[in-house]
Amino acid sequence: MANANVRVRFCPSPTGNPHVGLVRTALFNWAFARHNGGTMVFRIEDTDAARDSEESYNQLLDSLRWLGLDWDEGPEAGGPHAPYRQSQRMDLYRDVAEKLLAGGYAYHCYCTPLELEARRDAARAAGKPSGYDGKCRELSAEQKAAYGADGRTAIVRFRMPDEPITFTDLVRGELTFTADNVPDYGIVRANGAPLYTLVNPVDDALMEITHVLRGEDLLSSTPRQIALYKALIELGIAKDTPAFGHLPYVMGEGNKKLSKRDPEASLNVYRERGFLPEGLLNYLSLLGWSFSADQDVFSVAELIEKFDIADVNANPARFDLKKAEAINADHIRRLDVKAFTEACGPWLRAPHANWPAENFDQAAWEAIAPYAQTRLTVLSDITANVDFLFLDTPVEDEASWTKAMKEGSDALLRTAREKLADADWTSPESLKNAVLAAGEEHGLKLGKAQAPVRVAVTGRTVGLPLFESMEILGRERALSRIDAALAKLTA
Repeated sequence: MANANVRVRFCPSPTGNPHVGLVRTALFNWAFARHNGGTMVFRIEDTDAARDSEESYNQLLDSLRWLGLDWDEGPEAGGPHAPYRQSQRMDLYRDVAEKLLAGGYAYHCYCTPLELEARRDAARAAGKPSGYDGKCRELSAEQKAAYGADGRTAIVRFRMPDEPITFTDLVRGELTFTADNVPDYGIVRANGAPLYTLVNPVDDALMEITHVLRGEDLLSSTPRQIALYKALIELGIAKDTPAFGHLPYVMGEGNKKLSKRDPEASLNVYRERGFLPEGLLNYLSLLGWSFSADQDVFSVAELIEKFDIADVNANPARFDLKKAEAINADHIRRLDVKAFTEACGPWLRAPHANWPAENFDQAAWEAIAPYAQTRLTVLSDITANVDFLFLDTPVEDEASWTKAMKEGSDALLRTAREKLADADWTSPESLKNAVLAAGEEHGLKLGKAQAPVRVAVTGRTVGLPLFESMEILGRERALSRIDAALAKLTA
């Protein structure tokens, strides 16, 4: 336990399906907390009523539970800083805003959007920074009254210091932002609704967050928050400024930042395809961090033991679906057979299965499972691998039929059927020898000889080990499928 005082937070907005980049942020916070024996706070930023939804909120909780990313404080868990949904904390934000105004750390700004845009355009034309120019910083009581008499409403702006802000980023090292590049910013809308720029750091302060690990896209807001933290400390609201670490972008196709619109971005896609939580977490942890130079596959326990935010790389990380699948396949092979058979359960039943529910045979599934386990990339692959066992007739795959059923295949199948009829169906080796002998009679090696048999029995040219599959399918069903293939060939 390196630092039990560590307190980190994951604070998503409930808008749409969880994004894998968001999950990577949750994972790094969780791993950092668990490595240090610290506290993981789960907080919901749901102040945008137009975009937030209860459905998305429930999806977030369900997603974290599925991934195994548990939290110590937050929704359902409770904690000393409840409530953990921003929509239920509005009185707190109003109180802090009033204290910032009273202390001179913030002020009312009456500038209209059109006026702001006109002054920004003029600044840009003059080659100057185009942020807020401080026009309302020092308004007199008379000027405020005059604006009010004109029917203008005011937002609340935070007063930024006039000197540079320097801090040490846990990922990027020392960074400095000049005052020109960090102008005064809004913290409360004209209708009184608090903005993210206020509520996020206020919650971090009140919840005593020690480390803020978040995406690189939020880096530009950090000097603002550091200045706000200083004010909150002076007002006795915050104890200290947290350490900040900005995680690298996750890039998609074309070297562009992975967005919610990209097909590979949605967490639900991976759940539906049958990624294991452990496999997906393993891969996502490699987006900006590495376990070691010669090991890419590791357990969640190993991740916790080894994770250090200082080892996160500042360079963008590219999402590689093929590598994600390969790592997941390794995790599937690491399961014990019982865990594997249970994990495949949802894909062996409707709506995933393409056979009648009454056709499913648990004993046959348990017998074939050890052979299937070594072949899967994702759990949903299991359906096509074992459907020959539970369908009345195998899938008719025309490409496989055309590839396997060459001239002379009918003669081969007749010979193979004769020899298989006399074989020992409790021995895959006996079935193999029968097909091998049939092939020799027709001048074919085993690979060529077994192809028509495989397609006749399973419907496909590739799949699980043929002779073990035939043993589990059984003599009567396998021979009847060979008969059906012969009838089709000679029709």
